[in-house]
Amino acid sequence: MKKSLNIMSESVEVGSTQVQRHQELSSLLEVLSVSTRLGLTSFGGPVAHLGYFHEEYVKRRQWIDEQSYADLVALCQFLPGPASSQVGIAIGITRARLLGGIAAWLGFTIPSALALIAFAFGIGSFASTGDAGWLHGLKVVAVAVVAQAVWGMARSLCPDRERATIAILASLVTLAWPTAIGQLSSIAIAGIVGSIIFPGAASPAVSHIRFPVSRKTGIAAWIIFFALLLGLPFL
Repeated sequence: MKKSLNIMSESVEVGSTQVQRHQELSSLLEVLSVSTRLGLTSFGGPVAHLGYFHEEYVKRRQWIDEQSYADLVALCQFLPGPASSQVGIAIGITRARLLGGIAAWLGFTIPSALALIAFAFGIGSFASTGDAGWLHGLKVVAVAVVAQAVWGMARSLCPDRERATIAILASLVTLAWPTAIGQLSSIAIAGIVGSIIFPGAASPAVSHIRFPVSRKTGIAAWIIFFALLLGLPFL
């Protein structure tokens, strides 16, 4: 009797493990598929990409809620590098663990990289300094795409007068002082002002996003980060 019960429990465990693996593989393929489609259809640069991400991941698929997305965008905007890639990787990790982050990055980045390589090889055969009108047209379209993305996110990220005022003032400081110090200063001052005006927003109770990454992976990431930051010879 005990032997049969042990066999049944082992069968249940094996079955649950297989189901879990199937779900993880399905989520991974889903992340790769969605990010690849976004990589093929998203234009306008990182700011516009964040608008597309909000429409796809928050509104349509509901992989992440509004508050978590806003927190994630704020964090990635503070970090060096393209915020859209970082946000996409983070959402991929929340959906399908670490492999999901890698799949999200590959799916979103490879189409653009291939297009840029093809464009770089082919531009010399059909473009010249006298045919720059089409480039100006692309710039105009890019401005419209970015403006649409900014307006779409502004309604959710700046829903009241206080936050809209902070955003406008930070934009003015950044435009008037277009240096790294100006950007860092506007971020720091806006953070201090926000913590004073919205003290409840700093409460741990609103922390509702978690990343399923092991402690070993986190430690390895920190080591690589500081190694790159310090420019060690072996890297």
